[in-house]
Amino acid sequence: MQTSRKIVFFFPSFASSEATAPLGILAVATPLLRAGFEIVLIDSTITPNFKGRVLAEVKDALCLGISLVTGPMIRETVEIAKAIKEWNPEFPIVLGGWHPSLLPKQTLEAPYIDYIVRGQGEDSFLELVQHLRAGSAPDFVAGIGFKRDGKLVMTPERPLRPLVEMPPKAYHIADFDAYERKCGRRWAMYTSSLACPFNCAYCTNAGVYGRKWNALQPEQFVEETVDLSRRYALEMIWVVDDNFLVDMDRARGIAEGLVRENSHFKWSIQATSNVVARLTPEDLRLMHRAGLQQICQGVDSGSPKILKAMHKDWQDFESIYESAARCLEAGIRPSFNIIFAFPGEGRKERRETINFMMSVCRRFPGAEFWTNIFTPYPGSPIFSKATELGIELPATLEAWADYFPRYTRLPWLDGKEHDRLQVTRDYLRVAFDRIPIGADRRGKITRLVQKCISLPARWRLDHDVYRMPVELWLNNKLKRYTAMKPTVDAKRLANTPAEAAC
Repeated sequence: MQTSRKIVFFFPSFASSEATAPLGILAVATPLLRAGFEIVLIDSTITPNFKGRVLAEVKDALCLGISLVTGPMIRETVEIAKAIKEWNPEFPIVLGGWHPSLLPKQTLEAPYIDYIVRGQGEDSFLELVQHLRAGSAPDFVAGIGFKRDGKLVMTPERPLRPLVEMPPKAYHIADFDAYERKCGRRWAMYTSSLACPFNCAYCTNAGVYGRKWNALQPEQFVEETVDLSRRYALEMIWVVDDNFLVDMDRARGIAEGLVRENSHFKWSIQATSNVVARLTPEDLRLMHRAGLQQICQGVDSGSPKILKAMHKDWQDFESIYESAARCLEAGIRPSFNIIFAFPGEGRKERRETINFMMSVCRRFPGAEFWTNIFTPYPGSPIFSKATELGIELPATLEAWADYFPRYTRLPWLDGKEHDRLQVTRDYLRVAFDRIPIGADRRGKITRLVQKCISLPARWRLDHDVYRMPVELWLNNKLKRYTAMKPTVDAKRLANTPAEAAC
C-alpha cells in the first residue's frame, strides 16, 4: 500500500505557438481532485526542462499519467517513460488518450508502459489509482489494460457516458498565463457534444464514440463558457465538437443565451458542410452577435470521385459556395479543411481540388483553407485497408511518432510526386491568408512582402508551375523573424476527442 495521493500528469508538446490547456487531462483531473488527490500538470510546451521537472515531481508521487494522440507526441512520451524507468523500474506509468484507446495492445506491449486507459478516462483512471494506492489488483476496473506475469490483461469495455453526466473539467489547474506568453492569446478548448452521425472514411471519431451524437443543453453551454471566459480572462474559446450544428435548435439556443448574458469572448466551431448549409442568414447573424467568429468545415476534396470514396457523396459544392457567402456576409470566417492524396486521387482529381480552392478564395475573400496529406489513422474506417493499400504500419509504440503527414510517404505518393504536392501546399499557404489561433507577430514589412508574394503564388497554382520556387525561399527567410511554427497544427488537436484521455 502506498500513502502518496499525488498524481503527476505529463502532456507532450503538440503545438508551440498555439498552445493551451489539454482538455483530456483537465477532464480526468476533476474526479481525482474530488477524491482528495493532489494533481501536478506538466506541459512540455510551457515548462522549461520538462524532463527534469517530471523526474523531480514523480519522486513522491503515486503514478504518472500521460495523454496523447497518434504522432509526434509519442516521441516525448517515450523519452519521459524511459527516463522514469531508469530511475525506478517499478514506478507506474499510465497512458491514455486517443492512441492507447485505439491501439491498446500494441501500446501496452511497450516495456516502459504499465497501464493504459481506454476511452473516457474519468471513472477508469480514478478507480485505477485507488487500486494502485491500496496495492490491490485492478482486474475489475473496466476500460483499462495492464500487465501480469509478462502477459497483457484487457478488462471489459466501459460503457460510454453521455456528456451531460460527466463532471466539469478542472480548468483551474491550467497555467493560462504561461500559455498566453507562449502563443500570445488567452484561449481554451471546450467540448459541448460528442460523436458525429456521419462516418467519413478517414475519420477516427467512431472508433471511440460510435456515431450516436450527444450534447450539453444550451443553458449549460452558456453558463460554463461565460464563466470560463470571465474567470480566466479568455478572449477565445475553441469548441472542439466534431459536429456542433447537428441540432440547429440547440445551436440557436446557445447563441440566444450568449447574447442575453452579454458574453464578450469569441468562439469557433466545427461542422460538416451539409449542416452548415442549413443555416439561414438570420441564424448566422445571431451567432455572430453571440461571438461566433469561425466555422470550420471538412470539405476534404474538390473531386466528386474522391468524395464518394470518402463516403461523402452527400456533399454539395453549391451549398459550400452558399455557406461561404452567407458566413462572410454575417462577419463569420468560413474555414475549410482539405485532404490531399486520398486513395484513388491522381493529378486530375488533385487539380479539381486546387481549382475548387482557388475559386472559393477568389469569389469569397476571407475564406481560408487548411490542407493535410492523407494518413490512415487507427480507428478510421479505411485503417483496416492500410496494409492492402501498401502502407507499412508501425510495429511498436515508438514507431508511431513519425506516422504523420509531415513525414509519411504514401506508396502512391512518393519521391517527386510527394515533393511536388508539398510545394503545392506551401504555395496554397502563401497565396491566401490563413488566420492562426495564436497571435500574429508579423511586422508591417513582413505582411507587405507576403502580400506581394501571394500574387505570383496564385499564378503558379493556376498554371501548375512550381520550378524555382523563389517565393517560398523568400517566405521562409521572413518566417525566421516571426514566431516559431508549431510542430503540429493545433487545429488537428481540436479534431481529436477531448474526453478520450487519462
